Amino acid sequence: MRIRMTVMAGLATLAGSIGLYPLFESGSWFGTGLGAVLAVAAAGVLARRLRLPAAVNLLLGVTGLLLYLNLVYASGESWLGVIPSPESVERLGVLAGDGWRAANRYAAPVPVLPGIELLAAAGIGLVAVLVDLLAVRLRRAAPAGLPLLAMYSVPAAVREDGVSWLAFGVGALGFLALLMADAREQVGGWGRTVSSFRQRDVPLAGAASRSGEGSALPDAAALAASGRRIAAGAVAIAVLVPAAVPGLQPRGMFGLGGGGRGGTQTVTTPDPLVSLKRELTQLDESIVLTYRTNDPEAPDYLRLYALDKFEGDRWTYSQLDSHPRDRLDERRLPAPPGLSVASSREVTTRVQVRPEVRDMSFLPVPYAPADVTISGDWRVDERSLMIYSLRDSADGRAYTVRSRRAEPTIGQLAGAGSSPPDIVARYTAVPKNVPREVRQLAEQVTAGSATALSQAVRLQRWFTLSGGFTYDLSAPAPKHGSDLVDFLLHSKRGYCEQFAASMALMARLLSIPSRVAMGYTAGSEVRPGQWVVRSQDAHAWPELYFEGTGWVRFEPTPSGAGGQGTAASPEYSLPETTGGGTDGGESRPEPETSSPAGGQAPAPQSPARGRTDTGETGGAAAQDDEDGGFSAAPWLAGGVLVLLLLAVPMVLRAFTRRRRWAALLAPPGSASRPSRTRTRPGSSPGSRSGRRLGARPGSAAGAGPRVPPPDAAGAAHAAWREMRADALDHGLEWRASDSPRATARRLGELLELDDAGTQALARIARAEELARYSLARSPEPPERLRADVRTVRDAFAASVGPGTRWRARLLPPSTLAQTRAMLQSAGDRALDVRARLYELPARLRRK
Repeated sequence: MRIRMTVMAGLATLAGSIGLYPLFESGSWFGTGLGAVLAVAAAGVLARRLRLPAAVNLLLGVTGLLLYLNLVYASGESWLGVIPSPESVERLGVLAGDGWRAANRYAAPVPVLPGIELLAAAGIGLVAVLVDLLAVRLRRAAPAGLPLLAMYSVPAAVREDGVSWLAFGVGALGFLALLMADAREQVGGWGRTVSSFRQRDVPLAGAASRSGEGSALPDAAALAASGRRIAAGAVAIAVLVPAAVPGLQPRGMFGLGGGGRGGTQTVTTPDPLVSLKRELTQLDESIVLTYRTNDPEAPDYLRLYALDKFEGDRWTYSQLDSHPRDRLDERRLPAPPGLSVASSREVTTRVQVRPEVRDMSFLPVPYAPADVTISGDWRVDERSLMIYSLRDSADGRAYTVRSRRAEPTIGQLAGAGSSPPDIVARYTAVPKNVPREVRQLAEQVTAGSATALSQAVRLQRWFTLSGGFTYDLSAPAPKHGSDLVDFLLHSKRGYCEQFAASMALMARLLSIPSRVAMGYTAGSEVRPGQWVVRSQDAHAWPELYFEGTGWVRFEPTPSGAGGQGTAASPEYSLPETTGGGTDGGESRPEPETSSPAGGQAPAPQSPARGRTDTGETGGAAAQDDEDGGFSAAPWLAGGVLVLLLLAVPMVLRAFTRRRRWAALLAPPGSASRPSRTRTRPGSSPGSRSGRRLGARPGSAAGAGPRVPPPDAAGAAHAAWREMRADALDHGLEWRASDSPRATARRLGELLELDDAGTQALARIARAEELARYSLARSPEPPERLRADVRTVRDAFAASVGPGTRWRARLLPPSTLAQTRAMLQSAGDRALDVRARLYELPARLRRK
């Protein structure tokens, strides 16, 4: 079975699969991959135990993988929860299709959705099948490195970062361990080492005791140590050289930096809008972070992303080219663009991100950050002031942010001058394929407005009050320009993504620089100055640029119970402009209450302060395993499948034993029935004619000793076969050439049986001897022989170690040999049928 090589092949596959980590947001995929490897290994062991051909080994490995995937992902549609059915196979196909579409939609690292997790487990399982076939079944360990290398090629092709040196080193060591295990088995197969001695003037017997005379024995331990040193050196060179050569590793050796001369890297993150929808639709209201602030008013939103590019169907941010000089600890944060006239105040916020949060590579901070104190390699984009990291995560971290919060007046915003040309060119660009209906709608909604502020306010009020829009999380995200037109003109149902994206686009069509920001609302205040932000506080909102103030937040998404619960409109966005208003022609209306259609909250703090949370320990569950964590379900499913596969020989052994005795046990009272053996008239029971071979009960051939009935002979043979199977299961030698009496004598001497065991063994041997060599009826009834077999089996188990006893119970060799014989017999019969079919035309012609 090559158990050691099977284990090494599985470990090498798992070590190589670690290189896939850059593709996923969390590590839950590794558990399902481990279960797939275990299922493939168990199937390979079974195939080799049955000595099946290599092609069947491959087929059985794929079958084991399919059974595992079916058990984990489609057990509800399976027969008996395990056996694949057409419905379960269809379910696997649907999941695989969903995973493929999600993988093509998201940017790496992707969220570990069920479909993506299924594809990852299937890919790792197929690699395990190939490695098991090459390294274990075909004894070709070196070519097994090709499928292992294929796993590293996937993240290298998808992400520019590639795979870290640590993950590469683990995979390389796993492959080298597989090679060394294979070499050890192949060299060990040659036999024991034979040493040669050169004789001089001493006898051969004394040559070995004289140092310096004759050739020394080869030092196997030294050779193995040398091989390990060479392997470790090769891995070290492969890891260190690329990290040390300038230009090959932009972040410097081991990714620890590299000074100002380092290269530029492209920042890649998951699709922000997809992450937003996933957080909004969570049902457990998981706590994302808590924070304390010295802001006397309601805190501002916490921004993660600034999406500055509209691609016709969705918003995204321009490519971030990160450089070592962008690190927070090597420079001061840039001043917020455009903030020159409006007053501002400094706000200090202390943020604590929950440990359950996974792979938060962008920091949620109040705009505009002036100073951020956090450990690790964190950088700033000077145009958008986004704080991000190439290799660190905010999971479980605490950090402090000092930010400048602008406080513009209505007059300052209304009197804002023209924006700089670079701002206008960058933040008013729209694709040419924007539907004409959207442009006409923007002009219609803002008709009569003379300032950019009045246009922005009218757009916001149209979305929140007069436009007839409804907040609906079930609405699909826009994928085409026609979806945007449908949201604005027809369905008018959506969540914050549609509201923010639509207002920002309409502002650009009105020549107002705009972008879409994403992050979290202020959350809920649980104690004075202490706030809690939950997953359902994830939010998107538009930011518009006003010269003298900079980027200003607006809130077109309905708030309150009929909308985004903690969204709030800023004070400067509440005034209603007059028809041809100028700077001084604006007046503030009375605050309006929220309407069932999603009215606007009158003050920023109203929706947030109405909560009754209890802070970090307030009854919120941790984030579920869909977004992170290490789920135990795949481990349990893989373990159950392995146990089922291992239980097959044990179940077959029990079934064979039960079937063997069920047909032979006589009904109660049958032992006292009179014999039906007839004797020849005038002959005695001891006459020679009565002992003639072949005499049958009821025949007139013999009147001597009574012929044993079929049940007695069958019981003796069954007891003998059972004892032989038990001996083979416990690893005891069984000589087919020995007679029953010789076998009993040898086993008795080997096992040192007590009186009960010795008598049981003698009765079984005597019954088999009588049934095999004579016509005398066995004196022992089947019930006694069955009890004797149990006694001898217990003696066999007591004479061997625990490992052998467990092997006899779980993987009995007798059953495996019986199964192999059955398969060979079935194959022979199939060949006979095939040969007869070939001969049939010739026979027909002869007739």
